Amino acid sequence: MSVHGASHHATSLTPELEALRAVADHARHNAWCPYSHFPVGAALVSDDGRVFAGCNVENASYPAGTCAERVALGTGVAAGARRFTRVVITSATHEPTPPCGICRQALVEFSPDLDIVAISPDGRVARWSLSDLLPAPFTPASLQNV
Repeated sequence: MSVHGASHHATSLTPELEALRAVADHARHNAWCPYSHFPVGAALVSDDGRVFAGCNVENASYPAGTCAERVALGTGVAAGARRFTRVVITSATHEPTPPCGICRQALVEFSPDLDIVAISPDGRVARWSLSDLLPAPFTPASLQNV
């Protein structure tokens, strides 16, 4: 399985990416996913260098669940961050996992060109720009014609 536009490779990670992977993995191990059994962790970096962790939190009422990326985003926004430069995502799958559509939409509100790095447990890396994954986003500018 390959996601269009992704740059996939197994590589040694830079110290920064390895540190962000550790944050995302720590969060992933705390995921609440008794329904999907698909734990995901995220480490979202603000433009001032702060790192916000998130994990998916599922609910018996499935639509009430929240993805790791949006948990990290909410934590960052609650701390006053408004711009983000990178998100590192980890899951337990062999293929690196990109953000879902809802997460892409939530992230574009704050960082249209966000650097997205997904890392699998065996070190496979996929990288995208959010603008590549969501090429025609609905943004605050879309509301200016109302």
